[in-house]
Amino acid sequence: MDVPGRWKGLDFLLNRSGNITGPDFEPDPAVREFLHDSCRVLCVGAGGLGCELLKDLALTGFGNIDVIDMDTIDVSNLNRQFLFRMKDVGKPKAEVAAERVKARVKGVQVTPHFCRIEEKPIEFYEEFHVIILGLDSLEARRYMNQVACSLLAYDSDGKPDLATIKPLVDGGTEGFKGHARVIIPGFTPCFECTLWLFPPQVKFPLCTLAETPRSPAHCIEYAHLIQWGRDRPDEEFDADIEEHMKWMYKHALARAQEFGIQGVTYQLTQGVVKNIIPAIPSTNAIVAAACTLEALKMVTMCSTQMQNYMMYVGTDGIYTHTAAYEQDPLCAICSPGLPFEVQSSMTLQQVIDAISSARQLDKPSVSYGAENLYMHGPLEKLTCHNLTKVIGDLVDGDGSIIQINDKKLSATLQLKLKFTDTPMLDANGTS
Repeated sequence: MDVPGRWKGLDFLLNRSGNITGPDFEPDPAVREFLHDSCRVLCVGAGGLGCELLKDLALTGFGNIDVIDMDTIDVSNLNRQFLFRMKDVGKPKAEVAAERVKARVKGVQVTPHFCRIEEKPIEFYEEFHVIILGLDSLEARRYMNQVACSLLAYDSDGKPDLATIKPLVDGGTEGFKGHARVIIPGFTPCFECTLWLFPPQVKFPLCTLAETPRSPAHCIEYAHLIQWGRDRPDEEFDADIEEHMKWMYKHALARAQEFGIQGVTYQLTQGVVKNIIPAIPSTNAIVAAACTLEALKMVTMCSTQMQNYMMYVGTDGIYTHTAAYEQDPLCAICSPGLPFEVQSSMTLQQVIDAISSARQLDKPSVSYGAENLYMHGPLEKLTCHNLTKVIGDLVDGDGSIIQINDKKLSATLQLKLKFTDTPMLDANGTS
């Protein structure tokens, strides 16, 4: 990656001290060497925002980039996803994007992964210094947030273990609006803490769809929610299957013509069914630049980190606003442990029954630190003897944090045990 003069601007940042550098920053040419040779960054998504992120990361000096995306290239992508060409239609986005970036920025290594993010084991995500999200799916963001938070470990005092932190940079765009945010598990609010930032999806009353449609979206949703189930009851609709989408467009158009409604197009049908808002290339570029800068600051400490959410609005001019949102102390994903009251004399089985009842769980497994207290499946015979033991003998006392796993949980649930029968101490330390 050593083209003469290429990294002159980067060297100005990394080889000089300043008033806004991050904590413990020390100017040194070795910082750029680390960025080029050792630092590993994962870009999740290779669409409109992902293409911009990959380009920016490579041109900023990141030498080892992985990209993961499950999608293939469609003709409709070509107007804004600039790493793709007409000859690439039908090919995996991750693979084509990786080859284009490597061809353009000599020396950078880009490793593609053409699969779902859920298909990768948790150990895969542990390999990276920072993970950048360029996603258009709320569910995928929540999954990656859970992955990062599940890697975080707390010490006996409930403080985050710094060695286990896996930072996230999340970018998102919606037309002329966008955001960039920094998630440091254990220190900043995670995605679940601020889920309220995302507006609920627009829903239409079924009576309107069935009886009095007034817009193209009503006709499309009628075909989607009512007609598909009636005409093809044994098939599950998949918006990524072209034949399904063409069927949806055909019947939505017929519905619109029946009620004299104009404006139903194939592109609009895709947008309504997939909840897609038209992407604006300039918004992608601005948000990707902000995310890349935050990733650079994370791994080099060349400047102070964003605190911790930046909003961009480009509808009337250019407006940005940065807000420091706070952690939710009762967040089930990133908190050191949700308080849960039990008696120290209860058996582990009684504790499990109480947790199952309170959290509507099925067959929870329980661990305490590195010790499996009770596990379903292959380890059940090895741990079932703990069920009759009292919880006070299995943990270190009031305030101990246990981990709960269950198929109904999307991530490990951490509970901070509060023993209700613990005697109160007076000022002299006696009960």
